[in-house]
Amino acid sequence: MSASTHGYSVPRFTPERGTWRKLMARDSLLRRLDWVLLLTCLALSAIGAVLVYSATRNRTELNQGDPYYFLVRHALNTGIGLLLAIGTVWLGHRTLRGAVPVLYGLSVILVLAVLTPLGSTINGAHAWIVIGAGFSLQPGEFAKITIILGMAMLLAARVDAGDRLSPDHRTVVQALGLAALPIAIVMLMPDLGSVMVMAVIVLAVLLSSGASNRWIAGLITTAVLGALLIWQLHVLDQYQIDRFAAFANPALDPAGVGYNTNQARIAIGSGGLTGKGLFHGTQTTGQFVPEQQTDFVFTVAGEELGFLGAGLIIVLLGVVLWRACRIARGTTELYGTVVAAGIIAWFAFQSFENIGMTLGIMPVAGLPLPFVSYGGSSMFAVWIGIGLLQSIKVQRPVSA
Repeated sequence: MSASTHGYSVPRFTPERGTWRKLMARDSLLRRLDWVLLLTCLALSAIGAVLVYSATRNRTELNQGDPYYFLVRHALNTGIGLLLAIGTVWLGHRTLRGAVPVLYGLSVILVLAVLTPLGSTINGAHAWIVIGAGFSLQPGEFAKITIILGMAMLLAARVDAGDRLSPDHRTVVQALGLAALPIAIVMLMPDLGSVMVMAVIVLAVLLSSGASNRWIAGLITTAVLGALLIWQLHVLDQYQIDRFAAFANPALDPAGVGYNTNQARIAIGSGGLTGKGLFHGTQTTGQFVPEQQTDFVFTVAGEELGFLGAGLIIVLLGVVLWRACRIARGTTELYGTVVAAGIIAWFAFQSFENIGMTLGIMPVAGLPLPFVSYGGSSMFAVWIGIGLLQSIKVQRPVSA
């Protein structure tokens, strides 16, 4: 349709056409998002929903008689997580940089609250705050994000301002002190799995910031000595010591401390190349693998979808890490690079640990599989991480 003005035909402008042009413009937010990253994460969450449903549809003692109970909640968690990611992109990682002191303070308060009467023990870990109505919060998941943001803010401040080429020793000490507080509190719970992830995050953040290699070597040495000291002082709970003992000796007490790992390996091994078929896994249907909707959800894929289905999950996780690495390399500011590196280390180690413990090559540490395992706090945290990555991607120059 066109209108005639003084003998000339001009296009009729409509709000719809103008809106569409804005959305599809080269510098628009939608065009600058990493859609491969976003769609891959959604695919992982969708696969997770199916696996969670398969693991819980017959668990009447868990699903309150509703076979769709965990499926609906997993979908709800994914939806909320996606909204948090959208909100993170809308605010922008640079805006959040200014809010780091507030976010860090709230994170420390929540983690400390777990050590008060507000804290609750779930599945052997005293790491939760029960909100009510079946909802609970695991503050340690959000502490991972604030450690990344806080350390990145300190380490990149003078470098991005052009005052230095790399962080000085004083700045590194400040960044390590910032990370040490929440890590120490989480260790007191004790939530060893989260501490392991946080330690890997700290190393990755320091490496990506350009800090001296002497700091890296010193931290690794301190971590080894600290682990030995923790073991000697019996800081860990007995069930955590038993997990490491079962990892070191798989034949130790197969009906007790080694039960989870043995059943997980049986489930994955029985799937073969193509699996027994969705909803037809005997280990899953027979409820032999504990916590199969959370920490051991990968066993459902191994048994029912086989090597090909389980391999697809690993490939998709690899795509997430690949796209995150592209974002880290594409940014021109150290702050964005460090934030992206921390998220990459978080996702990579947690995925490796979760899958590794189901295969018996890593100790059981109670870590969920990102985007796939059932759990609100974990799902919210990883989607916020995706929001930060997308923000780094869309806020760099258009020509990048």
